[in-house]
Amino acid sequence: MSLRTPPLAADHAASGAKLTAFGGWEMPLEFDSIRTEHEAVRGSVGKFDVSHMSQLAVSGPDAGRLMNRLTTNDVAELAPGDAQYSAITDADGVVLDDTVVYRLPEGAPSDAAFLFVPNAGHDAEMTQRWARHTQRWDLDATVENATDGYGMLAVQGPEAIELLGGLCESPGSVSRFSVAPREIAGVECLLARTGYTGEDGVELLFDADAAAAVWSALSCQPCGLGARDTLRLEAGFLLSGQDFDAEDNPRTPYEAGIGFVVDTDTPFVGRDALSAPGATDPEERLVGFRLADRGIARHGHEIVADGDPIGAVTSGTMSPTLGDAIGLGYVPEGYADPGTELGIVVRGDTKRARVETPPFY
Repeated sequence: MSLRTPPLAADHAASGAKLTAFGGWEMPLEFDSIRTEHEAVRGSVGKFDVSHMSQLAVSGPDAGRLMNRLTTNDVAELAPGDAQYSAITDADGVVLDDTVVYRLPEGAPSDAAFLFVPNAGHDAEMTQRWARHTQRWDLDATVENATDGYGMLAVQGPEAIELLGGLCESPGSVSRFSVAPREIAGVECLLARTGYTGEDGVELLFDADAAAAVWSALSCQPCGLGARDTLRLEAGFLLSGQDFDAEDNPRTPYEAGIGFVVDTDTPFVGRDALSAPGATDPEERLVGFRLADRGIARHGHEIVADGDPIGAVTSGTMSPTLGDAIGLGYVPEGYADPGTELGIVVRGDTKRARVETPPFY
């Protein structure tokens, strides 16, 4: 099956970016080097093409009711222009995906009430899920898979707002987890004060045909998925399909450390399971750890305690900012306290590690 390509595919190829397959898409892994791009975001500002993320628009009189039944957070709390992080769970409370939900403001270049952004490659699955439940519950709502119609860029770093200030009106007036219409390079955009790096910045959504104009207007370091991964891991953010996976590593929000997005006062699919006695105190939890010995933990490496296997690494990297190897993995509750000594088996050798509460940076 051929890979999907973002609107900027030709631009990335012409720039000499190293490309990789991710979530069914061919995307830039790096433009210069992961370290150069990572340090640009931590120290100044960088831009990312994140058009591989899914974009689904929900409209109709019952759009809010539908969103509240299919995401774990309380969508009713959102005023126009607000955004929230949430999870999508099945009837057993297992995380199918995590997502950001935007309640679109007046003046947005869309008539939909909500736009939500699941992860790469999940757009068809979630469109079908939303349509199926709309019919099952006899709701007056419509979901549109708008992924191919949108371009999406992230501008991240301590100088991101300053950079955008020279391109659009008062980006700094858009508060954290809010979204507002702005014009950049003559293109109508949604400017959301959200991101996946642990730095200040925004994510921009706009008509896919305008991607080149917006990208070229942003005079800063281009960054690929490699730096995006090291940045998000330093911040302790989850990666769908790796830190949780409904098929290969099924986890509830409480196991995955995102129980704060669960509002059991709303009637979402999975609420009963997540309200059951003991649900908030799972037997295993996702923890962060930092290696004390030389070596890099990678996805799938075994976690041990006193020589016995107790879990597996879900994400790991060498932190460019810290100069230490860090990672995430699931361990029994008794090993989840900060400071607990663990071992990570790297190429047959057990490396000393210590549990640490993310964010690492």
